[in-house]
Amino acid sequence: MNREVSKVTEAIGMIETYGLIGSIEAADAMLKAANVQLVKQELVDGGIVTIIVEGDVGAVQAAVDAGKAAATRTSKLLSTHVIPRAANEVFTAIIDETQPIKVTEAAAKKTSTRQKPQQTKLVEDEQADK
Repeated sequence: MNREVSKVTEAIGMIETYGLIGSIEAADAMLKAANVQLVKQELVDGGIVTIIVEGDVGAVQAAVDAGKAAATRTSKLLSTHVIPRAANEVFTAIIDETQPIKVTEAAAKKTSTRQKPQQTKLVEDEQADK
């Protein structure tokens, strides 16, 4: 899915249900209730399904409320959440799982210093086994 990351969406709304039918009902209600766009339907595991929508904060909140009511009628509602003014990196991670998340230089240094002692320890362990 191609998406302009520079186009900032006001909010992201999520509903998590147990069962596919409840998630379809929730998505239908969300799209009919407010001016939001369906971003993704994620089949997690064990029958858990997450629906993600985007749009203006008020529209997303109204859509999540409508989806919550619909999911409760047809299946088990597990969770709902609205993220107002979501960061571009969050949205990119949700939309395109194959695209790597950009790591800042400071975070990369922390990660590399944490991994070096572990790698050294593994080499020492391997030499001790010989």
